[in-house]
Amino acid sequence: MASLNFTVMITKFIEELRWRRMLHDITPGTEDFLATDSRKGYIGFDPTADSLGVGNLVQVMMLIHFQRSGHQPVALVGGATGMIGDPSFKSEERSLLKKKDLIANLNSQQLQLKKLLRTSEANSAEVLNNHDWFANFGFLDFIREIGKHITVNYMLAKDSVKSRKESGISFTEFSYQLIQAFDFHFLSKNKDVCLQMGGSDQWGNITTGIELNRRMGGPNAFAITTPLIKKADGTKFGKTEGGNIWLDPKKTSAYKFYQFWLNSTDDDAANYIRIFTVRSREEIEALEKTHIENPHLRILQKELASDITERVHSLDALKNAIRASEILFGSGTNEMLREIAEADLLDIFSGVVKMTVSFNSLTSGISVLDLVTADNSLFKSRGEAKKLIQAGGVSINKSKVKIEELIFKKDLLGKKYILVQKGKKNYAFVTFK
Repeated sequence: MASLNFTVMITKFIEELRWRRMLHDITPGTEDFLATDSRKGYIGFDPTADSLGVGNLVQVMMLIHFQRSGHQPVALVGGATGMIGDPSFKSEERSLLKKKDLIANLNSQQLQLKKLLRTSEANSAEVLNNHDWFANFGFLDFIREIGKHITVNYMLAKDSVKSRKESGISFTEFSYQLIQAFDFHFLSKNKDVCLQMGGSDQWGNITTGIELNRRMGGPNAFAITTPLIKKADGTKFGKTEGGNIWLDPKKTSAYKFYQFWLNSTDDDAANYIRIFTVRSREEIEALEKTHIENPHLRILQKELASDITERVHSLDALKNAIRASEILFGSGTNEMLREIAEADLLDIFSGVVKMTVSFNSLTSGISVLDLVTADNSLFKSRGEAKKLIQAGGVSINKSKVKIEELIFKKDLLGKKYILVQKGKKNYAFVTFK
């Protein structure tokens, strides 16, 4: 397996991380280790929620690039460590998960990881659960056989623990570092996994694993970490006013997921497209050049949003998200609006003005003017509404309306709703009681 062509392919991994701005720390010898053969490397995922979020995608992309470079990625879900919770750089003690919630979270995350990683090739990805080797490991056995190899002073010296000295840290959370370290030793000894990767906040835990492995006579072990991703303005990546951006469409719809990436600033999009897509360096640099020449077209944002939405959700979900965006912000038509499923329709317009009108008023038809001024939430007065309707500035279900028109039951979307548009960007979603 160490032929010249294969060696060139697998040494590209570190180079790939460098130009993608995904390399933060690397232990000595790692690049040589990866250059000599196909290797196994793992990243741990903390099952604190029933879905991965976009913040987890940085590490998923590490595994994807690792696999594309000819190596075998291993995703480790924390059935054991999740019972404690990683205290690294957290200001206070985590709330412990109930066992049933932990299991539900694990099941959901495992399905997501298997979808995102290739699991049917020669270097197919594995998804493991550390509960498998901790389930029958007694507490006394652990502190006798494992705990004696790492001193408390060594563990206290880690920045992730130092940051908790003032607020305090329980023995439960303090022990997390040693439990994660044993994961690395177990995997290197039993699964030939001698590389651990993760975010830069995991450097202390990872290097403890390397040290424990050395003291317990395991094979040479190596580490790589990525920088923590922040927006260009310094704010936290993956957060919006509405909260986290999740990979599960039940928690964050494909439309909102698409919009999250589409709304990136130019600086952020130039960073994200390197990290979160699998496009080649030549393709990305060509896109960057075209974007600089035509910034108003937002080419980087569109390519980024399309690439990642299709991979996380599906091609059909991407098409629906694009169609919904065109309806809301572009030249969408009445026909396009009627093709959107009710759940997507409600999601798309969840943040716009809501109006309620009597269903009985539709029997003989309700005037456009009465409809759009039903509760004065979209227009300040009937006079303002009348003037804009006469000027052609009001649409019902994406069709321009005239002042003398009536709206009937047949005009409802999904027999329940009407979309009122004022000008180019102001909307109201009408429901009927």
